[in-house]
Amino acid sequence: MLPITENNIEPVNDSGKALNTGENTEMKTILVIDDEKDLIKLVDHNLSKEGFLVVSARNGADGIEIAKKHRPNLILLDIMMPKMDGWEVCKLLKVTAELAQIPVIMLTARAQETDKILGLELGADDYITKPFSPRELVARVKAVLRRFESAKSKKQLAVEDITIDYAGRTVTIKGKQLALTNTEFNLLWHLATNRGRVISRDDLVSAGRGDDAMVIDRTIDVHIASLRKKMGKSGDLVETVRGVGYKFT
Repeated sequence: MLPITENNIEPVNDSGKALNTGENTEMKTILVIDDEKDLIKLVDHNLSKEGFLVVSARNGADGIEIAKKHRPNLILLDIMMPKMDGWEVCKLLKVTAELAQIPVIMLTARAQETDKILGLELGADDYITKPFSPRELVARVKAVLRRFESAKSKKQLAVEDITIDYAGRTVTIKGKQLALTNTEFNLLWHLATNRGRVISRDDLVSAGRGDDAMVIDRTIDVHIASLRKKMGKSGDLVETVRGVGYKFT
């Protein structure tokens, strides 16, 4: 297991020297943002055994800075933290262009449906309730990563001033990159590639979740509204078809 440093920010090797996360391009980096030191050690131990590199932060502010520095492949984010809770951290991640596409799994002891829906509305990709088994943790991490690495071929779509890069999972309008969540990107891609067709809400739920993400019918309207807002005037291209769903005109 990789030892945890005193401030739980830098990954280190057995000699105490900071690791260079760029040395192994095959190794996936997981950022854990949690104020519980024992939980960080547990996560580190189990993910390291599976070949992941784990970096960590003990509070939200540090977590955002570490995310900018290391650009992790996935973030495990606790909700109940002092000063800045997981909701606020997730919100900040998803409005920062260079971080918005990093998948986020929420870790929390709160199991109410309303809490799960709030996390999904903020752009989280999955939700694990504490206490959880190490096997469940590893399985969820691999499932989410698998979903976002499935597209190997380069695909681009240009509509008016909008350029959608599927492989890079980026959207630019007049050269400006949008800070879309993974769900918002999936919805826009599905609508744009079916331009002119009315897409039902059920189909959008499937498109938004990818293979197995947690997207439910109650959150589709929220995701579409957020997508339109981020697109500015171009958001008018996403039209509501009452009683059916949406279409990209």
